[in-house]
Amino acid sequence: MKKKYLILSTRCALFILFFIPFTQAQNPTPAPPQHKSIFIKNATIHNGQGAVYPNSSIGFAKGKIIYLSYESPNQSMVWDTIIEAGNKHIYPGLIALNTQIGLAEIEAIRAMNDFAEVGNVNPGSRSLIAYNTDSKVTPTVRFNGVLSAQICPQGGLLSGTSSLVNLDAWNWEDAVYKADEGLHINWPSMRVYFGNNADQEEFEKKQNERITKELNQLDLVFSEAYAYSLNTNPEIKNLNYEAMRNIFNGTRKLYIHADYVKEIVAAINFSQKYRIKIVLVGGADAPMVLDLLKENNIPIILKRTHELPQRDDDAVDSFYRLPKLLYDAGILYAISCEGFWQVRNLPFMAGTAAAYGLSKEEALRAVTLNPAQITGVDSQTGSIMLGKDATLLLTTGDLLDMKSNNVLKAYIQGRDINLDNVQHQLYLKYMRKYKLIK
Repeated sequence: MKKKYLILSTRCALFILFFIPFTQAQNPTPAPPQHKSIFIKNATIHNGQGAVYPNSSIGFAKGKIIYLSYESPNQSMVWDTIIEAGNKHIYPGLIALNTQIGLAEIEAIRAMNDFAEVGNVNPGSRSLIAYNTDSKVTPTVRFNGVLSAQICPQGGLLSGTSSLVNLDAWNWEDAVYKADEGLHINWPSMRVYFGNNADQEEFEKKQNERITKELNQLDLVFSEAYAYSLNTNPEIKNLNYEAMRNIFNGTRKLYIHADYVKEIVAAINFSQKYRIKIVLVGGADAPMVLDLLKENNIPIILKRTHELPQRDDDAVDSFYRLPKLLYDAGILYAISCEGFWQVRNLPFMAGTAAAYGLSKEEALRAVTLNPAQITGVDSQTGSIMLGKDATLLLTTGDLLDMKSNNVLKAYIQGRDINLDNVQHQLYLKYMRKYKLIK
């Protein structure tokens, strides 16, 4: 008995020691709504649509862009705040898709991971209500220019719905930008593995049985949900099928996570059967079916570009070159960072794609306007245009370059965001300790 208590107390002590550093520094207070107009002049504006405007100015008020010098050269408005930005750059805020930011904090502690529901079929599960605006990770990704994120559930066959949030808010109600915008399917793995099993035939048979069972289960859920959707006012409501109703009328996205070529083809056939428009998440084998993807107008969310090839005979830079292949094929795509810790590297993953074929402005579009188009918010954000939200960055250096990236200011709907974070505080602390800075 004493041994049991000793083990429990040791675990508690380790938890406390590990967690203390995260509680010492508080997250910055969310910025208040924009009350005063802001005018930034003489900057290089990268509008997120492929164009660059040197020596240009931008003005915004009440969270909206109301002036761009290259669109409205004559302006007589009196601005409350004027920022001289000579030799600096303005970019749209980056949008990270397919993340668990705010849903996970410390991977080794189960209670701090809230991105998966119990069970295999959970279309009614909402990631939004589990979103933690006090995550210590969120300020570290804002520091590199990521201002919005699609928070996604994981696990099971049907994981639940994702939502788009702004990364500066008091609570999930304040953070929400587009609620429950899509349902996520983890397509059953259709790979059949060959091992050292003595009875290889039986080994393969069991794998094929598993694949058939999962595909049948998925088909059953969708056929029942479709039949349910035809009844506009059911006497008894099924919350899971209610969550799927908007999939069939096209007002909610269906995201299918699949990488293997057989899975991609099967997912496309599945979408045609139910006449559903889908978004492919992953798509590692997309180069094998480019024509099929283009023919069916299927957007792709790439998990990351900093990835090793899937097969031994693939080129070592295959993932680096994938965005350029999709661009050349005319397929809408976005670069993302699956998980939550890697989200801070989103601009540099886009930068890698630029080093392997894309232009810098097309790479920027892959993490700004393209994600906005995929999630259906491009009329509000994703690029710098008159009337859109003033969600933007003021930087020195190249936003997509790890060595020169330096975000000076970030605005979310015109709100001036505090870019301080725990990691930056630690950096300054030890730079001062060794007298490398004052």
